Amino acid sequence: MTQQRIKLYQGSVNDCSYLEDRKAVNIYADPHHPHPRAVYNQLIKRGFRRSGEYVYRPGCTECSACTPVRIRCDDFKPRRTDRRNLASNSELAVDFVPSQFTDEYFDLYCRYLNSRHPDGGMDNPEPEDFSRFLLNPWGETLFLEVRLDTKIIAVAVTDATADGLSAVYTFFDPEQNARGLGKFCILQQIELSKAMAYPYLYLGYWVDGCQKMQYKTDFHPQEHFNGNDWVDDVSR
Repeated sequence: MTQQRIKLYQGSVNDCSYLEDRKAVNIYADPHHPHPRAVYNQLIKRGFRRSGEYVYRPGCTECSACTPVRIRCDDFKPRRTDRRNLASNSELAVDFVPSQFTDEYFDLYCRYLNSRHPDGGMDNPEPEDFSRFLLNPWGETLFLEVRLDTKIIAVAVTDATADGLSAVYTFFDPEQNARGLGKFCILQQIELSKAMAYPYLYLGYWVDGCQKMQYKTDFHPQEHFNGNDWVDDVSR
């Protein structure tokens, strides 16, 4: 594949949203590139992440806690806890559909944000917030639907790139929290990656020292991007 030249821009310095008492700055890819799909493939392979219309990576000079992570799907072996999660959710129906806004999705999204992030800036969203954050101007996005009977209880947003899926965001019914739907959706994305002959599932950033990001270390084998290459994580 021909490599595309990409303009990058540095954002402003803000309080870090993952680690207390630290400052953070992001590097953003030009959102107006004439070949966004080709650029997006390159960027994901270089440790970038998508949030809405923005594709970014940390550009902090005094901290390197954010580490891009991807799972080697063909070599993935479910652990006992993974098998237990799949068994306990065996009655759920899973489907992958093109991304779009619907009232059904939006209602679930609102209930999730209002439960998980009250007064955090993401609660009480408008329909355009949903579309701006989850739909993808850079390429193809799929929604993994999880239904109990006919009721939707989880949606995982995942982008299709040249060599893998890139997990963007998952939201689910707060009343179904005990099911472990976040983990369930990752396991389903691994299976979809295999079915589509994709070698990798990109999980975004693992942040050393941030408890809410520790779940990303549970899926092995995985590789970490060191700024130049993807290398095996040898911690397990």
